[in-house]
Amino acid sequence: MRACIDIGGTKVAASLNDGQGLDLRARQAEPTAKEGDPGALARQAIRLVEAACDQAGVAPDAITQVGVSSCGPFVLREGAVELAAPNICGGIAGPARGLPNDWTSAPLEAPLRARFARVQVANDGIAALQAERRWGALQGLSHCAYVTWSTGIGMGLCVDGQVLRGKNGNAGHGGHMFVSDNQDALCGCGNVGDVEGLVAGNAIARRFGLDAATLLRRAAEGDGPARAEAEGLARVLGRALYNLAVTLDLERIAVGGSVFWHHRGLLLPLLQAQLDGRLPALTQGCAIVPAGLGERVGDYAALALLD
Repeated sequence: MRACIDIGGTKVAASLNDGQGLDLRARQAEPTAKEGDPGALARQAIRLVEAACDQAGVAPDAITQVGVSSCGPFVLREGAVELAAPNICGGIAGPARGLPNDWTSAPLEAPLRARFARVQVANDGIAALQAERRWGALQGLSHCAYVTWSTGIGMGLCVDGQVLRGKNGNAGHGGHMFVSDNQDALCGCGNVGDVEGLVAGNAIARRFGLDAATLLRRAAEGDGPARAEAEGLARVLGRALYNLAVTLDLERIAVGGSVFWHHRGLLLPLLQAQLDGRLPALTQGCAIVPAGLGERVGDYAALALLD
């Protein structure tokens, strides 16, 4: 029995897999722990795994492997991953970001390894890329990327069949590329004017006074000002996708995440428009597609890390 943990800026989910195919059992989820001491997040993840075991009638000691797909960035402390995630750790950008803690990092791998025998942790963009390459919209491709448009902006990158990881497992944090001087775009990392600070789900609410779902619903219904804002958001992320395509010479980019997924009919053509016709030698043949695993990509991302 294996446990799959998906840690995001909005929620933490844990589910079980018996090693016989893709079936995920006994899923438990809660809003991400952001109060108390920095160890609260790891304790929450362990508790959710144990609750999933209880739901399935499985002893927690039966868990042989744990896969963790988590938002980042990561820092390494004595060789173990801690999260320095801007949407979880309020001490990075300070009180102006509005998070209810002063954490600059949160331990993750060490507490999990103290509880479970085998633990594999990866950035959620990288893990989701691996899941999409195994079971989703990127199967059979050697030059591709996965991008999540959700609470934050995450990316996983693959060139020449090699998944890029970087020195601390942080490759793909393109959401923190500087693209603007907008002073209303404070990212949780402390940057003002990066991609995430401009278009992530939490940024939309801060910048426009409407949650992403309401703004994008109004845009899809034909509200003129909302449509203009939606086009502006897609322009920012679409240009980031263009930058990936021309830098890495990609053939496909799969996009997931709650902001995109629930409004993909509106957003997908707006994103693709930022590639089409621009420097065809590099962009022609590069398609932007919805994630093949849909809303479950985070759960399958954790599973993709396990043997």
